[in-house]
Amino acid sequence: MSSPRNALGRGIGALIPTSPAPPPVPTGAGAPGESTARAREREVAVAAIDPNPDQPRRVFDSAALQTLSESIRVHGVLQPVVVRRAGDRYELVVGERRWRASKLAGLQTIPAVVLDIDPRDRLEVALIENVQRRDLNPIELAVAFRTLSDTGATQEEIGERVGMDRSSVANHVRLLELARDIQSDVEAGRLTLGHAKALLSVATPERRRALRDRIVDQQLSVRAAEQLARPRPPATPGDGEGSSARDPHLQSVADALRQRLQTRVRVKGSAERGRVEIEYFGLEDFERITGALLGDV
Repeated sequence: MSSPRNALGRGIGALIPTSPAPPPVPTGAGAPGESTARAREREVAVAAIDPNPDQPRRVFDSAALQTLSESIRVHGVLQPVVVRRAGDRYELVVGERRWRASKLAGLQTIPAVVLDIDPRDRLEVALIENVQRRDLNPIELAVAFRTLSDTGATQEEIGERVGMDRSSVANHVRLLELARDIQSDVEAGRLTLGHAKALLSVATPERRRALRDRIVDQQLSVRAAEQLARPRPPATPGDGEGSSARDPHLQSVADALRQRLQTRVRVKGSAERGRVEIEYFGLEDFERITGALLGDV
């Protein structure tokens, strides 16, 4: 039985030149320090390059690409992309933003380092490069981590390669348990990683969606979202929602208040005597609730 493949290989530092080219060496002196990768740098036709099918980055900001393309028109591409041979064409491994911006700028060729990279290693190299540049959003990281896990890498190994601890890798992968539209909110920056983790602690899809709507509509902080996401304690006789549940009218009133105020409401007592408790989380939440009760007067 063959041993499992080490899914995490040499890493980006062994494959991609990250420092400026060394100064010219006098004729006959040789160039023992010259990188193999730099020796394979060349101009490659932009139209002959295809995107990396394992590119972990899924969101490319159009305004940022336009800005980069304008810079490229003036200064050219200062750092080569990394490609691999794929038949009679090339496949991107690193540098998709530069390649896209070069197309926008109308360049016919782009400087590229051509490397012999196993297709199974494309994701790792692209992932590490993007992590080093802090170019990936939490969902893109989650997808990449899960894909690497599917190749046999442990979460601890993945964390070592990208500079995260195992729990951080695990927390990112858990984001994929969220509904796709909520993942899109994280990708677009409408929800932070902290907000997403709070949503994951909510048991039902219905409550998750209600809390998501409230976070986005009211611009709730992560702390407020975490407090709202906490499991509700079970109702007991004589306590809060349990008391109103015995009276259909009080239950109806409590439900209407919860819907209106989008927070926890308890009606304690009976129709003759009792009290109404309304929860709030922070000053902004307090002002929102009192504004709703007072008609913003």
